[in-house]
Amino acid sequence: MSTEGYEPLAAQLSDHGLLSWLDLSAVDIERGRVVFELPFDEKFANIASGSVHGGVTATIIDTASGFALRTTFENPTDVALTTTDLNTRYVRPATDDVRVEAEVVRAGSSMGVTECEVTSVHEGERKVVATGGTTYRLFRDAN
Repeated sequence: MSTEGYEPLAAQLSDHGLLSWLDLSAVDIERGRVVFELPFDEKFANIASGSVHGGVTATIIDTASGFALRTTFENPTDVALTTTDLNTRYVRPATDDVRVEAEVVRAGSSMGVTECEVTSVHEGERKVVATGGTTYRLFRDAN
């Protein structure tokens, strides 16, 4: 896995206030697909259960989806797009580091669709903790 060829895009994770606070990092970036990791931190945990808050999970699904769609543009670091739909399905609690993989289903001239899988170590094995996807409005002519 690598971010080769997409280093400037990966660097935007650490340059962005919220994403740097989350400590979200790129593991793999290729055209139409990204894999990001989020280290577990108590600040992300639900008060009662100690598992990763669902809002954090939704945020990384949205972010990974946007970055996957950005790879379909000629210049992925200079892109205009916005989320129009975000879907998150929680499968089991995440109590360890989290990995999100986003894949582009379709990136047309004005709309993009992704599917995502979020995994974490659960009871000693890496398992799906959430699935989801997005629809984005792509502004290919904005630049």
